[in-house]
Amino acid sequence: MAGTVKTQVCIIGSGPSGLLLSQMLANAGIDSVLLDRQDRSYIEGRIRAGVLEQGTVAALEEAGAADRLHREGLPHDGFELAFDGDRHRIDIKALTGKSVMVYGQTEVTKDLFNKREAAGQVFYFNVDNVKPTDLKSATPSVHFTHEGEQQVIECDYIAGCDGFHGASRQAIPKDVLQTFERVYPFGWLGIMVDKPPVSHELIYANHERGFALASMRSETRSRYYVQCDVNDDLASWSDDRFWEELAIRLGPDAAANLETGASFEKSIAPLRSFVAEPMRYGNMFLAGDAAHIVPPTGAKGLNLAVADVRLLSRALIAHYRDANDHYIDTYSETVLKRVWKVERFSWQLSTMMHQFPENTGFEKRMQRASFDDIQSSETASRAIAENYVGLPLE
Repeated sequence: MAGTVKTQVCIIGSGPSGLLLSQMLANAGIDSVLLDRQDRSYIEGRIRAGVLEQGTVAALEEAGAADRLHREGLPHDGFELAFDGDRHRIDIKALTGKSVMVYGQTEVTKDLFNKREAAGQVFYFNVDNVKPTDLKSATPSVHFTHEGEQQVIECDYIAGCDGFHGASRQAIPKDVLQTFERVYPFGWLGIMVDKPPVSHELIYANHERGFALASMRSETRSRYYVQCDVNDDLASWSDDRFWEELAIRLGPDAAANLETGASFEKSIAPLRSFVAEPMRYGNMFLAGDAAHIVPPTGAKGLNLAVADVRLLSRALIAHYRDANDHYIDTYSETVLKRVWKVERFSWQLSTMMHQFPENTGFEKRMQRASFDDIQSSETASRAIAENYVGLPLE
């Protein structure tokens, strides 16, 4: 038996970007419905980013979902770049006047879920066969299957926050959609361990054996990565092998402070840069991973999604509150201009800090020269810092 629900905005995807959008709209009195292919426990359990730009923190504050973040998050005023044992600290606070916050994406998601649930947000979990339709009409709709029954959500606007593999982007005609992609010839092997971090700030390291990153989620939980072959068998990476490789790549000074232990999460993630244009088609908008992917080197994935949502919520609120469609009409152009700048930063940092199998001696010297330029130039360091703390919305 088919059921039909009417709402103002149908949000496909209830990860952090979809949840944040629904909260910002609710704060302005705008109704929405959220649907997702997964269930809440799966969405909350996904291990993702941990470094929040100042703009992301501001968005969560504006949404009223930052109380626990301020209690438990770790403010960071800088980070380190290391290259063949040489280390350079980027003092983002001194260079930009801003800082970042270390707080896991899983925690952001939980905070937003709790807030939306308390407000009575309508969710549909474990849905199948999601199909946005009539996108060029004034009354688009989303068709899907839920608990064996066909469902339809009729709305004014659709927000596609359903990730890289979601249905939203695929609903844009192929003769309209353009995609741009760079697939990197390696992956990141990441582990989580309940041990204090090796350093109180992040360390990004380029070593002849490959990239490494020392990160954290709290003062007692660490997140570490090493560059590996994306096709590596995870079973071949014992904890002992991982710790040995990480220590070599971070260098003896950092390794002297490394506390090892049994990992409780271990996975290999591929790296890619990806952008889809346009980010609006008719009355459907794309946001977050549905429209773009960045390699995790610059900690930009979640932050970029939040910036999209801030601009999209502004556009929708202006429409409903002021009958002003300027921000809706310019959404795709405005967002993409910023997206490409962030893509450039993530690509630039990834290019400098990883070992590429195809690199000749020339490219390796260029990587070193890039690091030396940042190390010797306050202007170059400031450019890195400005991108790291987050570019202006427009």
